[in-house]
Amino acid sequence: MNFMKTRPVFRPDTRPVLRLLCLILTVCSTSMLQAQVVSNEKYKQEDKFRQLEEALPTPNEFRTASGAPGEKYWQQQADYVIDVELDDKLQKVIGSEKITYTNNSPDTLSYLWMQLDTNILSFDSDAHLTDTSSHLGKVGYQSMQQLLAKETFDGSMKIAAVRDKEGNPLPYTVIKTMMRIDLPRPLETGQSTQVSIDWSYLVNDSQSRPARTGYEYFEEDKNFLYEIAHWYPRMVAYTDNSGWQHKQFLGRGEFTLEFGNFLTRITVPDDHIVAASGLLQNPEEVLTPEQRTRLDQAKNAKKPMFIVTPEEAKKNEASQSTGKKTWVFQADRVRDFAFASSRKFIWDAQGHQVAGNEKPVMAMSFYPNEGEPLWSKYSTHAIIHTLDVFSKYTFPYPYPVAISVNGPVGGMEYPMICFNGPRPEKDGTYSKRTKYGLISVIIHEVGHNYFPMIVNSDERQWTWMDEGMTTFLQFLTEQEWEPDYPSRRGEPRDIVDYMKGNYQVPIMTNSESILQFGNNAYGKPATALNVLRETVLGRELFDYAFKEYSRRWMFKRPTPADFFRTMEDASGVDLDWFWRGWFYTTDHTDLSVENVRQYLLETGDPYVDKVRRKKERDEEPESLSDIRNQKLPKRTDKFPELKDFYNEFDDLDVTDADRKKFEDHLKELKADEKKLLETQNYFYMIDLKNLGGLVMPVILKLTFEDDSSEMLRIPAEIWRLNNQSVSKLILTEKPLKSLKLDPHRETADTQLSNNEFPRTISKSYFQLEKSKKSKNEMQKLQAEKKAAAEKAEPKQEQEKTE
Repeated sequence: MNFMKTRPVFRPDTRPVLRLLCLILTVCSTSMLQAQVVSNEKYKQEDKFRQLEEALPTPNEFRTASGAPGEKYWQQQADYVIDVELDDKLQKVIGSEKITYTNNSPDTLSYLWMQLDTNILSFDSDAHLTDTSSHLGKVGYQSMQQLLAKETFDGSMKIAAVRDKEGNPLPYTVIKTMMRIDLPRPLETGQSTQVSIDWSYLVNDSQSRPARTGYEYFEEDKNFLYEIAHWYPRMVAYTDNSGWQHKQFLGRGEFTLEFGNFLTRITVPDDHIVAASGLLQNPEEVLTPEQRTRLDQAKNAKKPMFIVTPEEAKKNEASQSTGKKTWVFQADRVRDFAFASSRKFIWDAQGHQVAGNEKPVMAMSFYPNEGEPLWSKYSTHAIIHTLDVFSKYTFPYPYPVAISVNGPVGGMEYPMICFNGPRPEKDGTYSKRTKYGLISVIIHEVGHNYFPMIVNSDERQWTWMDEGMTTFLQFLTEQEWEPDYPSRRGEPRDIVDYMKGNYQVPIMTNSESILQFGNNAYGKPATALNVLRETVLGRELFDYAFKEYSRRWMFKRPTPADFFRTMEDASGVDLDWFWRGWFYTTDHTDLSVENVRQYLLETGDPYVDKVRRKKERDEEPESLSDIRNQKLPKRTDKFPELKDFYNEFDDLDVTDADRKKFEDHLKELKADEKKLLETQNYFYMIDLKNLGGLVMPVILKLTFEDDSSEMLRIPAEIWRLNNQSVSKLILTEKPLKSLKLDPHRETADTQLSNNEFPRTISKSYFQLEKSKKSKNEMQKLQAEKKAAAEKAEPKQEQEKTE
């Protein structure tokens, strides 16, 4: 980002310099961290426990060193009044909005920036122009359709007018997915301004031009289902740490938005059902008396009940009305607004009391008959379950509704509403993957109400702050759905293959530069938080700190530093090594037990020590040479006179001198010192190596010769002086038979074969396969003729019969 070019003129003080420094430090990556490592040319080891303070933004009056909002924390306010019509004939959105923008910053603003995110579907968008391909080989028909649509479909937003409060035109400049509006006069601190914008755009067909929004066309009944998102000009966020966040929308880095209140009037065909962010304000105008009665009954229902039944939705598909209705919604303290509309919608709902919330939440699902029987069975239940579990770990869900919609968008989140794609087959059957895919995606997308819809992180910059945290809580929520839920992400063992691969970048990488997006921004941070909870901090400390972070930053805008600092502040544990390793590097866990040495205390008593040593010597195996040399004639047998004292002397025989020496030694000892000679403990020196680079706690299962076992958990700080190899001395009362590193696979260790001592034989399986000879061209032709003849034979028999 060219900071000086995009930042407005500030008052002549030091705050802009401070913010510039914060911005530079916030976007640091691995290379920056490496540049800050103190030069150490002699020890040749990186300090993996070096504190992160030099890499994180300097605390200030806006953001404190504890990770909490500062005394002078501020954020902007953007309130919207929107009138929009959905043209079902042209698949077009036509809108008009009035934005009241309040400048709560200490800065004077001479212009405003707007996001025109539908412009990502224009011909000249950076997303389109910078899209890369590897090769063209076999291309699917749908892929070909999508490839051609990029060259023919223009989904860009057409700005018809931009005016001030008095209706005077305002100058504006569109820069692809961004638009700058020049203000007639600077907007001072504490002042508000009003801007009106008229616009329109064509909605994309999700099959040929897939995006985070779009429509689905149903050929059988000639109807459309719309899921409409990033559909209006939205205020760009202006923040203390980055100024205007107007990085172009390239597709992966989602949205950075301001909180505000929305009054939205949505005009659609009068046989459509509309689901939207916020509370419906005019049910008496858009719902039938029966629908209103059902909706009222659903508030106290014990299970989801239909507001629009499958039979009513099926009947509605054939109506194709030409009339219109306007649905009015109010959504307060939200950063965005989305809606869905179709005459195909079944609608079910259930009121639910979330713990800690004064008013019940209406959990609601909207889906076509094509979603049955899967959706009526699972969707609203999944919503309610998500609200319960997420609220337990963060804060009570504060909004009045939570909605899940089935349509063309596979999984996308907005305040109070989300779009989810899984459906059964046409015959109503569904696979295990589809069932759990639906439950999981609903949990995930509904969970996004907490991150980033309420804890309002910068998605355009840091995908992991909402996707990773939501995926982590999704894992916890799935585990409370049923025993052995097949979660895809969260367990350390599931991230191993990614962690040991080379095609990756650190988590702390800008959203648009991430390699292996799902693993990097979803799987790895979710796993890191699970490891932090289960292995590093423990559940009690982690849950307290994570809830503190969530509540501190409700309806505010945290940065990564705020999260890192809050987790340490609330847990009381230094975690800089953990953030550094998991978030700023691509190191992986591979700890190895290299050797185990046993030590026993010698008593000093020659009748004990020498006898033991003699026994051990005599039990040593004979060498091959010794065995073969026994039959050789010996010279001393032929000349016995060559034998002397040493031929009979055994230095392990106990002598009087040995006995007297021990007795004299005992006389010199105090009673407590004599007691130490009776120590029966076993001393084991365990040699460990860190082969993967990631410092982690050492978790050992010790198994004794009597087959009993115990766990030994050593904090990661064991590596603080030498992060490559350490030796740990342990004492036991019983002899060890074996030991195993990370027996429950809780650290994402990538190499299990070096975790055991002594080493065990690894086993695998192979299959036998009979080779098949392929047919030649003549055989293929003969087979085709035979098949054609067999197909024609019944037809000929039928003709004879007739």
